[in-house]
Amino acid sequence: MDQNANLMIDRRMHDLGGGFTVGRVLPFRKRRMVGPFIFFDHMGPLDLAPGVSRALDVRPHPHIGLSTVTYLYSGAITHRDSLGSEQEIRPGEVNWMTAGKGITHSERLEYARAHGAVMHGIQSWVALPREQEDMDPTFHHLQGNAQLPEIHENGVTGRLIAGSIDGLTAAAVTYSPLFYLHWEMEAGARRSLSAQYSERAVYVARGEVELDGQVLTMGRMRVIDDVEAVQIVARQPSTLMLLGGEPIGERFIFWNFVSSSKDRLEQASEDWRAQRMKLPVGDDQEFIPLPETKA
Repeated sequence: MDQNANLMIDRRMHDLGGGFTVGRVLPFRKRRMVGPFIFFDHMGPLDLAPGVSRALDVRPHPHIGLSTVTYLYSGAITHRDSLGSEQEIRPGEVNWMTAGKGITHSERLEYARAHGAVMHGIQSWVALPREQEDMDPTFHHLQGNAQLPEIHENGVTGRLIAGSIDGLTAAAVTYSPLFYLHWEMEAGARRSLSAQYSERAVYVARGEVELDGQVLTMGRMRVIDDVEAVQIVARQPSTLMLLGGEPIGERFIFWNFVSSSKDRLEQASEDWRAQRMKLPVGDDQEFIPLPETKA
């Protein structure tokens, strides 16, 4: 068994700028990835009044070598990218953007600015296999039971965001074996997480649960490398994210770039520094500069 099996990871608070603080879970120094998942941020809950400052927006920035997955429990985010996509994401929907060889996008709080909102959700990154790291970028917006299959049983409401598990398959195009689930559990509800994949994790976004008798509180992730299914019991009404898959090999990260090659990270950094990457269509008047730290 891996020395980091059944590791507990607490979110670490991180300011994205302008006071928009998130809880970062992955990557972690003792555990960089779970399956192909290499990044996991818990946003909010953050109560925003109408007229909220544009300083909280995430200005245009680049990605390579990954898919970004944005999923909200409440609020709304307006996405624009260099492919020309413009899409407002709302609760229970999925923005799945595959960067491949390079894409830029922005994430604006336009709905909250107009109406006010409680922003609460998860953004994760899925690293691409080497064969797809330099593929052409794509963007897909997914919604509804046909694209995001749901379960409703014994006090558990679930939505499969991506991949396949328990006989269900979501519509997002993925490039390695994985699963990504959202569960809402009533107090006392119980359900098992199957051992279909060799690497799995459970994150509590709200509430408190037990995993095989071990208590997991809000803001904590437990990594599960056991070969057996685990029983999850809600000690109170709880919101969970369950994720994992098969490992795809070592990956390096610099800023918003992911690659199996450090040289590729340096190339992407130079491309952004030299402004060789197209900015989002309809949002090209500002951007986030490359951090001073070298790749």
